[in-house]
Parts: sequence; C-alpha cells; structure tokens
Amino acid sequence: MNFIRTKILMLAVIIAIVGCANKSKKETETVIKETNKTAADILGNPDYLAISYGGYRQISRDYQPTIPELKDDMKILSAMGIKILRTYNVHYAHASNVLEAISQLKKEDPAFEMYVMLGAWIDCKNAFNRGNGEPDHNQESERNAIEMETAVALSNKYPDIVKIIAVGNEAMVKWATSYYVQPVVILKWVNYLQSLKKEGKLSKDLWITSSDNFASWGGGDSEYHVEDLNKLIKAVDYISMHTYPMHDTHYNPAFWGVLPNETGLSDIEKIDAAMLRAKEYAISQYDSVFNYMTSLGVSKPIHIGETGWASVSNEFYGPTGSKATDEYKEALYYNHMRDWTNAAGMSCFYFEAFDEQWKDAQNPLGSENHFGLFTLNGEAKYVLWNMVDKGIFKGLTRNGHSIIKTYNGDKNALMKEVLVPKVNAIKQKI
Repeated sequence: MNFIRTKILMLAVIIAIVGCANKSKKETETVIKETNKTAADILGNPDYLAISYGGYRQISRDYQPTIPELKDDMKILSAMGIKILRTYNVHYAHASNVLEAISQLKKEDPAFEMYVMLGAWIDCKNAFNRGNGEPDHNQESERNAIEMETAVALSNKYPDIVKIIAVGNEAMVKWATSYYVQPVVILKWVNYLQSLKKEGKLSKDLWITSSDNFASWGGGDSEYHVEDLNKLIKAVDYISMHTYPMHDTHYNPAFWGVLPNETGLSDIEKIDAAMLRAKEYAISQYDSVFNYMTSLGVSKPIHIGETGWASVSNEFYGPTGSKATDEYKEALYYNHMRDWTNAAGMSCFYFEAFDEQWKDAQNPLGSENHFGLFTLNGEAKYVLWNMVDKGIFKGLTRNGHSIIKTYNGDKNALMKEVLVPKVNAIKQKI
C-alpha cells in the first residue's frame, strides 16, 4: 500500500513539473510572439515611444562606447518607456554594437523590447572636403554603396530589432553645404532597398524612409519642389521630417519672444506662451509637408524623425542671443511634442537621449552638446525629475553614476538661469 502511494505521489510530481515546463514554454512563446512587431505596428503607437540615440561619452567618436555601456543606456531608456531608437550611420561600430546590446538584453530577458530605426549615412563626393576638391553636390560619395550594404547586412542579422532603414540624415537640405546630395541620390537608394524587399532579400515588413528637414520634403521654398523629390515621396514607406523651432528662435524668430500684447504677463507666463508658439511653429512645418505631399495625390504616414531643444548655449540661443536654452524650456517643449504627436498618432524621435560632447568638442557650452534629456553622467534634466521621484531609475547607472536630478533637485536654482526672451517686434507669420 505504501509502495502504491509512493508511486502515485511520484507520478503527480512528474505531471506537475511537466505542466509547469509546458506553461513556461508557452508563456515564453507568447512573449516572443507579442514582441515580434513590425514598423506598421510600432510607428505612431504611443506605447512605443521613440528617441534619437547616440551613446558617445568622449570628445571624439574615435572612442566607441562599449557594449556594457550601451546596455546600461538601453535599460535607462526602457525604464522611461522608450521602445524605438534612431541611429545615424553604420560606418562606426556604434550602430552594430547597439544592435548587439539589445540582442543580449533580449536573451537575458525575453520580455525586453527595443527596436531600431537604422540610419545609413549618405553624402556627396568630396563631402567635408575629404576628397581632392570642394564638395560636389551633383555626385555622390563612393562610400555610400558600402554604407548601404552594411545597413542591409545588419538588418538581416537583427531582423527582430531593425524595423526601419533611413537613407541619409538631412542629406538633401541645402544648408548642409558640407555634404548634401540631390534628391535623385536618395531616390536611387530607396528604390534599391525597396527592390531588395520585393526579391525577398530584406523583410517585406521593413519600412524604408529618408530622414530630413521639413523643407527637403517640400514644406519650404519652391527650389525643393523637383520631380525627383516627388518620386521619392511616392517611393518611401513614410516621411520622416525634422523640425527645429529652437534653431529658428535665431534664424526665423517670427514666433519667438514676448509679443506686444503679452508684456503685462508674469515672466513664467511669457515663457510658457513663447513655448506654446514653438509647438505651433513645429505643427505648421508638419502641415506644410502634409500639404505638399497631398498636392501630389499621395497619402502616407508622416512621423517626426527629429526635433529637440537644447538646455545650454553660449552662442545664438543663449543669454546673449535669443535666450531660448535652459532646462525649463526644454521640458516644456518635450512635453508639448509628446502630447501633440501621441494624440495625432505619430512617432516622435525626440533629439536626443543623452548629451554628447563630440558634436562641438571645441566649445563645451555649445548647444549641440546639450540636447540630451540626460547629462553625460546620467543626471536627469528637469523634464525627467518626476521619473526620478517615482523611482523609475532605481538601481540603474550611467558611467557608474546613479540617476539623480540636475541642480540637486533644487528648482529655485534651476529657475535662476531661465531667461525671458525679448519683446518681439516682428509681425507673426505662423
């Protein structure tokens, strides 16, 4: 009798173990299935926030961030709800290492979810005076082909992570005098990638775009309204447009400053009103691209490939310039853009996650070094203070530092550096 009871008990234990194993397998399969998203699933989905990312810590890109450093960054961004990253080129190890870092995190935790909009850098012959003459904007760099093939290879190596390829970054806008190309070059490579999809050499679900200034997408001067651009708009899977009201506080300040009818407001009210107009300015640039696209009889998604607001500047946008840059204004702009794009069903690859000091290495206080939501050592700027209070970054570090607030969390100290823009004598044009 005891023998029979023992056998029954052993059988019950075996059944329970097998059942748990099957359940665990099914749960894992469900997680993997649920995280196998396409670009169509994640773009415009407010549960999949996007951001522009560069993990560089040093004053030169000769020093590449390590995979452990990149994994630290991925954990921080994931904690704040970011699930899509945008990178800019594949000719440095950074992009492939970001993909490998995400891949490792997914193996460590099948529920970890992060996708990539992989940038392929495109420029003209002799760009940045690298060749034997001045930049030739009518011919492309010989290296573009290598860049594209590397992007294809990485997309095929990490198909569960790479969901978008962007052909070029601000590669068509004419103020990029060091490297811009004509739209026909971007069109050539977009068509190439689309043909690989049709041939089964790239995932049919991979979306192809180019990430460029709103003017380059037809939202600006008529000089951009050329037939090759029209063909490009029809060839991409969606339009990735850039808008930078912060830069235009200097270059086109029609919306900026204190309007004559606002002089009686408090300082904070004046700033809040100016930042709301900055949001409306960005929306007006989106509208200009949308209107041009629809004038061609085209209907496809438009997402914000880049927009941002620096927290520091000692030049055009700082105390001696438009007085636009500080952490308070940066926070207002970030929240305005998230609110607008989430409500509109658009993705916003906000620029950017972390400060990078290589962008203007000769001028540490240059605005290009200070677009991050975090400082180099992972201090959370004002826009993220509430997340620190909620313990979202508990246990996470960057460069060995815990995530704490800038200004030691002293808002009064922060606000002492917040300047009110000048009274605007320019008639509004928005």
